[in-house]
Amino acid sequence: MAQDGLSYRDAGVDIDAGNRLVDLIKPLVKATARPGADADIGGFGGVFDLKAAGFRDPLLIAATDGVGTKLKIAIDTNVHDTIGIDLVAMCVNDMVVQGAEPLFFLDYFATGHLAPDVGAHIVAGIARACKESGCALIGGETAEMPGMYKDGDYDLAGFCVGAVERDELLPRADIGAGDVLLGLASAGVHSNGYSLVRRIVERSGLGWEAEAPFARGEKLGAALLTPTRLYVKSLLSVIRSTRAIKALAHITGGGLTENLPRVLPKGTVARIDLAALDVPPVFRWLATTGNVDAAEMLRAFNCGIGMVVVVPAHEADRVSAALVEAGETVSRLGTIATADGASDAAPEVAYEGVADFGFSA
Repeated sequence: MAQDGLSYRDAGVDIDAGNRLVDLIKPLVKATARPGADADIGGFGGVFDLKAAGFRDPLLIAATDGVGTKLKIAIDTNVHDTIGIDLVAMCVNDMVVQGAEPLFFLDYFATGHLAPDVGAHIVAGIARACKESGCALIGGETAEMPGMYKDGDYDLAGFCVGAVERDELLPRADIGAGDVLLGLASAGVHSNGYSLVRRIVERSGLGWEAEAPFARGEKLGAALLTPTRLYVKSLLSVIRSTRAIKALAHITGGGLTENLPRVLPKGTVARIDLAALDVPPVFRWLATTGNVDAAEMLRAFNCGIGMVVVVPAHEADRVSAALVEAGETVSRLGTIATADGASDAAPEVAYEGVADFGFSA
């Protein structure tokens, strides 16, 4: 007896659901249009016109990233409208570190079974963050892969391209002893260290629906889904208005300890006064509940500082004021010093003082 013919839907892939998702997100994507891109989707590739964007001698900068296991909290709590903000922020915040303006973004969304409404919530967050960063969402890929993901699970990746005029590329070559380190406040945990966060939550015995001990009136899951802060518009504004910023460091996985040396020259030390850190309650709760020591906290999390700005000492007050006017919360963290010993020694961070990681409900 002949067997019934199989279809793609029988194998677990619903082409019609994919088409419904495209229809849902088209207006969201269109809202991210900017000079250089009309943000229409549906073709085989996205187009961007650098000349229309106003650049004269540009260098292209590319960045890619994901959201990590913060996705598990979004999936477990069924809250999907902010995780796309994290995806964009992790890419565009890396890009602005080089002084670059994000131009266009593409996303990759993979799942075992496509739920168009969930996909639309995710893309709504992506589009919102792109619009806030002046970045056109010009395309992406949705992959329905039954058998690869458990029901309800999905993964995200983001890809961003930006540009900077050749003579404005950061970091500058004149970073040296005496330069000042300014810290810009984070919005929370951002998108790094969530494997440790989830382990600490498990140890606490709290569920995602429980009240967050560090944020009264908020559910724990929602509080930990607070999206990554977008620094693009404020930093580009201050870079261009002051012409005084020498370097920027996006504080992601690795914390201050690992990320700040990435933008410093050999033979230098970033001396940071830990007493200057205004440690947010979420980090104090994580440290106390997980019995995580200070060195590990500073290496695993941003601990309240999402971006570090390097400026000449005589410009520190002016740049700080401009950053505050642009909407940032600024703290003076320390200074750059010359390393003891060899001038070609790898740059490093040296901590002084004590940070407050104690927590009481």
